[in-house]
Amino acid sequence: MAAAAGKTANEARANSDLEADIRQLKADIDKLTKQLAKTGEHGYGTARRAAAESVEQLRAQGEAAFDSLRGNARDIEAQMVASVREKPVTSLAIAAGVGFLFALIARR
Repeated sequence: MAAAAGKTANEARANSDLEADIRQLKADIDKLTKQLAKTGEHGYGTARRAAAESVEQLRAQGEAAFDSLRGNARDIEAQMVASVREKPVTSLAIAAGVGFLFALIARR
């Protein structure tokens, strides 16, 4: 009977050790879950900031390109106006020729 009592005491001790290990494992899982959530939030915030900075940089580059195109268009317009004022007959002949070519293409 003493052997049976010894087995029961060992089993009880093993069960309590197992329960303590399970509680510790649950606590560790909770800590890990919280750390992963914090890491995810930090990663999301970092990615969001990087995306916002990229958008701002692209917007600035787009505005610069648009301003450059606008300046080039103004230069071309000024050159055309100067050319027409210098040689109005030649400009009229070129315009008539281009119109004639468009008419030929449009017929087909």
